[in-house]
Amino acid sequence: MAKHNETGTVGENIASNFLTKKGFEVICRNYRKKWGEIDVIAEKDKVLHFVEVKTVSRRSYGDKFEQEINTYRPEDNMHPWKLQRLRRTIQTYLLEKYKNNVPEWRFDLICVFLDQERRVAKVRLMEDIIL
Repeated sequence: MAKHNETGTVGENIASNFLTKKGFEVICRNYRKKWGEIDVIAEKDKVLHFVEVKTVSRRSYGDKFEQEINTYRPEDNMHPWKLQRLRRTIQTYLLEKYKNNVPEWRFDLICVFLDQERRVAKVRLMEDIIL
């Protein structure tokens, strides 16, 4: 497995654990279609949450991560073409699973700052993002 794929998998594990601790029920991970993928699908209070996870691997300094000191933000990787693919994949999931009774749903983004050497992570949840 390539290093960036390994980092992404660790980030998705951390994000899933974070959501579970916050009262979400993780329904599905890595829902894939040839046109896109949804990292985590979870439910809380009868609302379906489609979650994209962006993980960056950097060194930490005390309670700060390199990305926080610099101006780089993981959410900057949410390009218009990525959002378009997510919209299509979400639509497909909803049609497959719910047909005409589509529940309330949201799109969320979790940014994971990961220091693999020190085995430390920081999670930032951005909720209800407009696609």
